Amino acid sequence: MRPKLTLKQIARELDVSISTVSKSLRDSPEIGEDTRQKVQAFAKLYNYKPNNIALSLKNRKTKTIGVVIPEIVHHFFTTVISGIEHVANEMGYSVMVCLSDNSFDKEVLNMEMLANGSIDGFILSVAKETMQKGDYHHLIEVVNQGMPLVLFDRSVEEVPSDKVIIDDVRGAKQAVQFLIDKGAKNIGIISTVDYVSVGKLRTHGYTQILEDNGLPVNQNFILKIEDMDRVDEEIASFIENTELDALFAVNEHFAAAAVRAIQNKGKKVPEDVQVIGFTDGELSKRFIPSLTTISQHGSRMGEEAARLLIEKLEKSPQEEESYKTIIVETGLIERESTKK
Repeated sequence: MRPKLTLKQIARELDVSISTVSKSLRDSPEIGEDTRQKVQAFAKLYNYKPNNIALSLKNRKTKTIGVVIPEIVHHFFTTVISGIEHVANEMGYSVMVCLSDNSFDKEVLNMEMLANGSIDGFILSVAKETMQKGDYHHLIEVVNQGMPLVLFDRSVEEVPSDKVIIDDVRGAKQAVQFLIDKGAKNIGIISTVDYVSVGKLRTHGYTQILEDNGLPVNQNFILKIEDMDRVDEEIASFIENTELDALFAVNEHFAAAAVRAIQNKGKKVPEDVQVIGFTDGELSKRFIPSLTTISQHGSRMGEEAARLLIEKLEKSPQEEESYKTIIVETGLIERESTKK
């Protein structure tokens, strides 16, 4: 029997990207007519069916959960995996983890590979490139094929699924209000580009709380990082050319880089510039000075995601489909990078 054709194989045979294949099969106007016809003709010739994701799992159980995360450099994602494994193992499930490297293509390939008989359902945090493209066909297809999906941290409203998130706006407000209460007036933010949902929401919380306190929103005080390979250089330039008395960073790596840049400028943390980060990882605890931070409680987020998924896997097929969103509360942990 001829093996099932995949998006990756079509892309390789036609020397185009997986995204181009995906969009061509959906008649996207972003793709030229010639390319669309070529892809569709090839798919028809080899009887491609756009249902490789969730293939054959309606009646077969593996007792394995697939987890796809964007990166492992952030301690947050390791704590989420720990929480998922804790609950899954207790309930008789195994966990298989894949890394998307924030790549759309790799996210699609990971899901296609895992769903081909390896797992019963997905827990996933959306890749940055997927958010940038706004192409969620592979996630929607999972849901349409009846495979349970839980999104965590970076979630998208376009995908009908269970979700486990924090209130990013509220967490950012909590951080910036803390700095204001410590006497800060010129507060900067180091964030991600807006297509990454958490960066956009945390930046929104930052601007909102400044306005609530009657402080101006100075666009020169806002740095949005896009090129992750140039984080240190961009932050160093931002700190060198901006006069701040406090800084909110949307993750602990940005916060640590900011502290180094402030010190290299000849200023002290927290005496001259107070710094607060997001995500209470090992870096926040062990950095000198240790970082005041907003904790996301990643382990609890993972536990909630696993419970939601397994609940969906074990429910009766007759039960009406519904989706839940669980919001995990954030907490502020005060350390040495802010004033007492």
